[in-house]
Amino acid sequence: HVQLVESGGGSVQAGGSLKLSCVTSGYTYSRSNYCMAWFRQAPGKEREGVGVIYTGGGTAVYADSVKGRFTISQDDAKTTLFLQMNSLKPEDTAMYYCAARVSRCSVDPLRRAPYGNWGQGTQVTVS
Repeated sequence: HVQLVESGGGSVQAGGSLKLSCVTSGYTYSRSNYCMAWFRQAPGKEREGVGVIYTGGGTAVYADSVKGRFTISQDDAKTTLFLQMNSLKPEDTAMYYCAARVSRCSVDPLRRAPYGNWGQGTQVTVS
């Protein structure tokens, strides 16, 4: 099982920026074989996919609600996943989770069910 630890959340005013990090460890397979994702869950709402990236390379995929504002990246060692969030809106307020699965991201990339590894989350509040 991959261990995931998120950090970087906090409170920010609308229009501001935050950068979340997700440190990973415990890979069973090659670090280049994982679909890594960011999800978020607001109180009373379903957990929704924000964006994904395949550790083996390729273009990140984003939810329409964050496209053009959020950017997913990873470090060269493929041990840390980042989520750069710009132009934040109050509706971005949520607990943000990092998730991983051993596959490409081509099938249901933003659907929660296929991901078997989750972090504990980091809170983002936009006012």
